[in-house]
Amino acid sequence: MDLLANLALGASVALSGENLLYCLIGSLLGTLIGVLPGVGPVATIAMLLPITFTLQPIGALIMLAGIYYGAQYGGSTTAILVNLPGEASSIVTCLDGHTMARQGRAGPALAIAAIGSFVAGCFATLVVAVVSAPLVSLARAFGPAEYFALMTLGLVLSVVLARGSPLKAIGMILFGGLLSLVGTDVHTGAERLTFGTKALAGGFDFVPVAMGVFGLSEIISNLEKGEGRPQERLADKVHGLMPTMADLKASTPAIMRGTLLGTVLGVLPGASSMIASFASYTLEKKIAKDPSRFGQGAIEGVAGPESANNAGAQTSFIPMLTLGIPSNSVMALMIGAMMIQGIVPGPQVMEKQPALFWGVIVSMWVGNAMLVIINLPLIGVWVRLLDVPYRLLFPAILLLCAIGVYSLNNEPSQVLLTAAAGLLGYFFLKIGCEPAPFLLGFVLGDMMEENLRRAMQISRGDPIAMISSPICAVLLGASALLILSMILPMIARGREKLVED
Repeated sequence: MDLLANLALGASVALSGENLLYCLIGSLLGTLIGVLPGVGPVATIAMLLPITFTLQPIGALIMLAGIYYGAQYGGSTTAILVNLPGEASSIVTCLDGHTMARQGRAGPALAIAAIGSFVAGCFATLVVAVVSAPLVSLARAFGPAEYFALMTLGLVLSVVLARGSPLKAIGMILFGGLLSLVGTDVHTGAERLTFGTKALAGGFDFVPVAMGVFGLSEIISNLEKGEGRPQERLADKVHGLMPTMADLKASTPAIMRGTLLGTVLGVLPGASSMIASFASYTLEKKIAKDPSRFGQGAIEGVAGPESANNAGAQTSFIPMLTLGIPSNSVMALMIGAMMIQGIVPGPQVMEKQPALFWGVIVSMWVGNAMLVIINLPLIGVWVRLLDVPYRLLFPAILLLCAIGVYSLNNEPSQVLLTAAAGLLGYFFLKIGCEPAPFLLGFVLGDMMEENLRRAMQISRGDPIAMISSPICAVLLGASALLILSMILPMIARGREKLVED
């Protein structure tokens, strides 16, 4: 009954006229950035953080959430029609979705992608609503030591699941954590890592760093790539959207499997939506009676991954809403938006601000319904947006970024910091380092330090207290096992190479 009462409270908040408008804006904007390649939800949310400062907390979070899961919808449209994934999680959809479009079946592919996304989004949102209260109850047993161990496990998981070199991911986390410590120590009043520069005494603000590392670096990278445009346009060939009974029969089990898989993987730190879509495609291909159909227009290759990436996008909110721990870079930005609004992320949000907590959850159902209505009728419009030259888009984006950052504190130095962070983010891309671990380290670094210091103060400096708690022992033990799972294969490969030499 408590769940029903909480959902009723959330519905009264999410269905208000103002919040419905914010949900619609977020869904539309998310679809738009999902369609446009090179403009992802991370960069967009980073750019919009200054705007959220002027909004009510509930409306701001509803809009940012809509941008995130809306981008998962929009990415499938261009992946199917023009073989151009707007989102990384839609890469797999290109394999069979675009082949179906070439065969004259773009309509059924788009319809199944929308249906799968809607079903997965609704189910995953239900899971978020059901598990949130028990997790918050569990979080009440957490002290400073337990929170430190939980954050450690989250960062280790982000290294394990990161693309590319684990050593680079570890380096990015440590660098982000180091930058989070710049400024004045709140306990001693001493300046740390400021090098005598008074401008750094207050530390680095989250908004300009996030906006630069994700937003500006993407702009620089896109300008370097040029304006390659697809030659073929299939939007005009979408005549019928209704899938056949055979399509529905084949895709229904794939939607169910993708939904369950994405729901579980979405909670894990890292690029959860992308991992979920790849895992779903691999699963469907392995259990298929005729695996050779995949890549040739198998509708299961669209239904499964699209369901998985949308379910993963929804359940990635679970650790952010209940524990205050970001599972990916988008959730780190959401935590930043909460901090801008003066909200301390964590289990106390459900207790102290239940209207915000449950309002955001119910808005996900509303947003998923809006996205089905928005996406299918406007397919031609979304695809034709790809014809807008990027040279016309990026100056407007840069101007909005500069105005937004300056408006936070009316300080020109924040604009310069954003530009410097943009160059830093571009440097990360050039050397093959993912910015996401850096942002997670930057968000969690000072929080980890604070909890570690509090734990040491409570135990009077006894480090054994960090493993005396069963919860701490389990979390730190899991972190150690994950680190060993990374290190041992690397050592084994090194030995094999020495033997071969």
